[in-house]
Amino acid sequence: MMEKFSVGLVQMACSADPSENLAKAVARVREAARAGAKIVCLPELFRSRYFCQREDPAVFDLSERVPGPTTQALGRAAVDNGVAVIAPVFERRAPGLYHNSAAIIDADGKLAGLYRKMHIPDDPAYYEKFYFTPGDLGFPAFDTAAGRVATLICWDQWYPEGARLAALAGASVLFYPTAIGWHPHEKDEHGAVQRDAWKTVQRGHAIANGLYVAAVNRVGLEPGDHGAAGLEFWGTSFVADPQGVVLAEASTDREEVLVAEIDPARIEDVRRNWPFLRDRRIDAYSGITRRFLDEDPWAPGR
Repeated sequence: MMEKFSVGLVQMACSADPSENLAKAVARVREAARAGAKIVCLPELFRSRYFCQREDPAVFDLSERVPGPTTQALGRAAVDNGVAVIAPVFERRAPGLYHNSAAIIDADGKLAGLYRKMHIPDDPAYYEKFYFTPGDLGFPAFDTAAGRVATLICWDQWYPEGARLAALAGASVLFYPTAIGWHPHEKDEHGAVQRDAWKTVQRGHAIANGLYVAAVNRVGLEPGDHGAAGLEFWGTSFVADPQGVVLAEASTDREEVLVAEIDPARIEDVRRNWPFLRDRRIDAYSGITRRFLDEDPWAPGR
């Protein structure tokens, strides 16, 4: 049985200066390590403001290789503080080919793996399809000095299939680096429901898969172009246990470093009593690979 370990979640506001954001991230990794964390996760695309509010080809200049400047700086921070780091990166894979990615850096500063965001949204102020190619690495888990973990990214949070596959790969913690918030004009009417749905679906992933879930969001109002209202990121970073109990939760409007304990024995106990993985009917799920189970108009006899 693996030993207990703590995870650190860095909830931060992001400026327009990538160097400033990286320096803040390194400082917060140090803070989390001092609080006992052995794995520290940063928010999605933390090196810049959330640029997907608009479509602008010049933004591609923010991208970088993996390994590259961000993973090198956070690799040094990992070694200096004896922690693994989950480092979201705007990955430049090739000219004209970019991913929304997360590099998993182990406590020795070496890359333990890479995840590329699989589900890419395209909604008002979330124009990610303009920037990112869907991931092609699946939903793997990665071994770190602390334990075996997986990371998905933001829009992936709403898809139970990704969470299930990460659990089947052996992850004890599922991290979700995130950039999600309110359209300010919708907040009063829909804000509470939206944020509750976001928390609920992720707590459901923890319950359905018998593992820990850690969601890491940014905070602050980031204005849009040409007088647009922008996005108000709602923070609320949290860690839920294998029964969906929220162990720690951050505020909606402040920068914070959240630390919570992960107990592998808790996973074992919950899965023995709620053996969802045992009782799965893997022989009956072939339909899950179809877009929709409508009637086939070309079926024989029609």
